[in-house]
Amino acid sequence: MKPEVDVVLGGFLGTLLTEIAPQLGAEYSLGSVGLIAMTVGMAAQEFDRAADLRVAENREMRALFSEAAKLVGDRGLAARLKEAAASQDGSFRVSALNATNDELAKLLIELQAHVEESKADWAAPFEAKLWDYIVGAAERRRVVLPTFG
Repeated sequence: MKPEVDVVLGGFLGTLLTEIAPQLGAEYSLGSVGLIAMTVGMAAQEFDRAADLRVAENREMRALFSEAAKLVGDRGLAARLKEAAASQDGSFRVSALNATNDELAKLLIELQAHVEESKADWAAPFEAKLWDYIVGAAERRRVVLPTFG
């Protein structure tokens, strides 16, 4: 048997909330255990989806950059967008994916500022695509709290 991290953390969550917390008398201790339990539950969710989520975000940002590189008039920005669009994730370690995701997100912010300032015909529809990505990324990172009862 190979213990999966998300399953182990889920077990800890259940034990903390259903076995340990009810045995505590002090309000502070009970609150602390509840907070720890919820954090363990969120860590379990994040562990299971972390790499997939970041790979998907990186792929989506690169697709936006590929499209934008053909539209923006700023040659320097267009060149950086093209370069970023052609880049790949070199490792699937979450720390490496986070570093790449952070760099791509910085470029996305720069692109968004450029698009928002642009008066070109393509700018408003492309800005909507950027917002679709941003809203979707936020929704995918949403943490679902467990329900009991």
